[in-house]
Amino acid sequence: MRHERGVLLASVLLASCSSAPWMPREAEHYGFTTTTSRRVWVRGPWEAIVPSNDIDEVIDQLCPAIMKLPGAMDRDYGQEYCGALYTLGDGVYHASFPSPLGGRRPVGPSKRKTCYSPMSIRDERGRASVIADFHSHPWFPSPMSEEDRSANTQRYFIRIQFDARCIIHKLVPYTNEPRPGELYVRVDKQWRLVGHILPDDKATGRITTVTE
Repeated sequence: MRHERGVLLASVLLASCSSAPWMPREAEHYGFTTTTSRRVWVRGPWEAIVPSNDIDEVIDQLCPAIMKLPGAMDRDYGQEYCGALYTLGDGVYHASFPSPLGGRRPVGPSKRKTCYSPMSIRDERGRASVIADFHSHPWFPSPMSEEDRSANTQRYFIRIQFDARCIIHKLVPYTNEPRPGELYVRVDKQWRLVGHILPDDKATGRITTVTE
């Protein structure tokens, strides 16, 4: 585990040497599918995360591990990381390595950091079925943005986002279903429903607050 974490840290640090300073260099554990593509692949499993047949147990490990990576808590000058949760068909959930690869954003004060949600997982043990994507925000507080909630950015059944103090949000978008999407926050190892995205609002990601 220590070796794998060290490799990941080294690969992220090397990204600062890229000929394009706004774009981290590809590494052993993540990359673009082609030289002109924005489609990102990531390798799995990430050895820093213990797999489990309870996906929530995997989710609860993500933020503490991500926040140890370079720039993950550096606020305006910070770095987002994107990854995925998947299974190999045996009911056990794994986390991929996190990727810093993203679009062109200037370094400096900006609430528009970005990383690309992975399109595929490379796991030598078998074919990965992706259940969720996850990404970090280097600020606190930082709820899930409208862009992150909008229908055209959803690829999987679940989206997980957490901020620099490990406040975890979960979106279940139900993108192609007539039922409302659901937004949750993690509280004391439980999911608390905090909002709905009504069918007419899925394109924009507008939240209708749930009151208890």
